[in-house]
Amino acid sequence: MRIVADFHIHSKYSRATSRDMDLEHLVESARLKGINLLGTGDFTHFLWLEELRQKLNPLSYGLYEYKGINFILTTEVSNIYFQKGRMRRIHNIIFAPTFEVVEKINGALSKYGNLSADGRPVLGLSAEDLVELVLGISSDCLIVPGHIWTPWFSLFGSESGFDSIEECFGKYTKNIYALETGLSSDPAMNWRLSSLDRFTLISNSDSHSPSRIGREANVFEAKLDYLEILDILKRKDKNRFLFTIEFFPQEGKYHYDGHRNCQVRLSPKETIKLKGICPKCGKPLTVGVMHRIEELADREENFVPENAIPFKNMVPLEEIIASSKGVGPDTQQVKQEYLNIVGHLGTEFDILFNFSEEELYESLSPQVAEGIIRVRKGKLHILPGYDGEYGKIEIFGDKEIEKKEKQMTLF
Repeated sequence: MRIVADFHIHSKYSRATSRDMDLEHLVESARLKGINLLGTGDFTHFLWLEELRQKLNPLSYGLYEYKGINFILTTEVSNIYFQKGRMRRIHNIIFAPTFEVVEKINGALSKYGNLSADGRPVLGLSAEDLVELVLGISSDCLIVPGHIWTPWFSLFGSESGFDSIEECFGKYTKNIYALETGLSSDPAMNWRLSSLDRFTLISNSDSHSPSRIGREANVFEAKLDYLEILDILKRKDKNRFLFTIEFFPQEGKYHYDGHRNCQVRLSPKETIKLKGICPKCGKPLTVGVMHRIEELADREENFVPENAIPFKNMVPLEEIIASSKGVGPDTQQVKQEYLNIVGHLGTEFDILFNFSEEELYESLSPQVAEGIIRVRKGKLHILPGYDGEYGKIEIFGDKEIEKKEKQMTLF
């Protein structure tokens, strides 16, 4: 069975999320995109957990179903603690097999933070102690460090992270099998570190609104079975884990260095020349993912490990439509065209990845078809994201859009 999974999302009970992050809207968006397995997110929050209990139907051990979409119980927690004289801020994703296990995890974690305050709770608990606690409750749980390169809250973050996985997880490093690359890095960037070769690299949306689910995802050819999925991740099984779906990492919020308030965006080389100081305000710059990888890498670019799982970069269909029209992706005309396309042709992922060029031109407007093909070939311009600001993708230049508009006026 082909499984398209997005394990890391949030509910409406997490800070800065859409009120539409409920099961109804998640299921609707998953169908449009072609996702058939979602992490629930936020199982530590009592209100969301109650909604999950009421609506999810048990399918098999570790799997649940709602209106045709399958779910795994997941949550993200923020571990904030001191280690070796420095404040550490690490986000970790927890997979759990049953509501009974979740209740035990929540009971144990409630001693270290207020689980009701946010869907992604802050815990005064080290990452190492988190693994010991969770696996002590059930060995069928899985802990995955989240978006491992982002500066402020991650395993390798420039502002609060570590230089190695062993520093972070200590004797429990052996119990860490998978790492989430995050929006600002892709697998190729992570392949530059030989120390990461044994880990399975997964990609998830970390979505705060339904339309953003699946912007990164994982594609398996496997039985729909909780323990089999865990086995694939633990074994880094290339036969069953086909590929990940990736943002172009330049579009991520922390790809480059910089200062958002000063509107200063810098490459690692430029930051080094400035000795890490913002040229406008004189304060330290926020060091991004590309720079941090450069610091820790022991391989040159374009190195591919033997056991690497492939990946495919993607720009969401709504962004391609918006670029073809020269408007924003959240406008009503873009949303309407998106719904018309997937309503007539099938899922977004099927259109983006599986339609031939001939089928695209037969089924879509020439500009949207051309946009999809350009994205597949990587023929696009991206102004890199930095210091919390998403990068800007340009598929069509302004002159191309103007030419198209003039042509349209002739009819």
